[in-house]
Amino acid sequence: MTVLTANPSRIQLWAEFAALFIGVPLLMVAFFGQYSLFSIVWVLAGVALILLILTSGWSWSSLLKGPVLGEWKLILIFALGTAAVCTAFVFTLVPDRFLDMPQNRTALWIIIMTAYPLLSALPQELIYRSLFFERYGDLFPNAQMAIIANGLAFGIGHLFYMNTVTIAMTAIGGAVMGWAYMRGRSMLLAWVLHAIAGNLIFTLGLGLFFYHGAVG
Repeated sequence: MTVLTANPSRIQLWAEFAALFIGVPLLMVAFFGQYSLFSIVWVLAGVALILLILTSGWSWSSLLKGPVLGEWKLILIFALGTAAVCTAFVFTLVPDRFLDMPQNRTALWIIIMTAYPLLSALPQELIYRSLFFERYGDLFPNAQMAIIANGLAFGIGHLFYMNTVTIAMTAIGGAVMGWAYMRGRSMLLAWVLHAIAGNLIFTLGLGLFFYHGAVG
């Protein structure tokens, strides 16, 4: 039996990486509908936290590391770009859903705007940014390869949605968030970008593609 240590071998790290970022998503596809998505996300976040504690050089304070406010230009550009992409997709694929949720399901929209950043984006950033880069980043030859791999892993993590829009958007968005994380090793910055992207998706009308209850 492999024992988790603070100084694991590359073989152990690759095994962990494959299990978490490939194996788990494939199992989620195979057993879709037989589990609670939020339960899986939070269990994985707990596993991620344990692995981070076992990672040499990692500290709790890194979860609160900046910069965030100092990156306001990046945040603004990301928000505007995401809004433009989402709007284009909405008018191309589901034009009748543009701003449908804030206009017609306002109470649900407010709940999502409040809950999504904390209940969904936060645990995902712990898994896909902090754990990915702090424990497995050195498995890749350079930062660029790590960022590309991070985007691909994030897309694979959304395979259970079974639609190309979601997988493509999360892969590209994941790479952008990975790049943002690497700028200052700031999970908070990546979390802010993730929260903005998710809230814009549901606000502008693409929520159908990111709601697990709509799969199938």
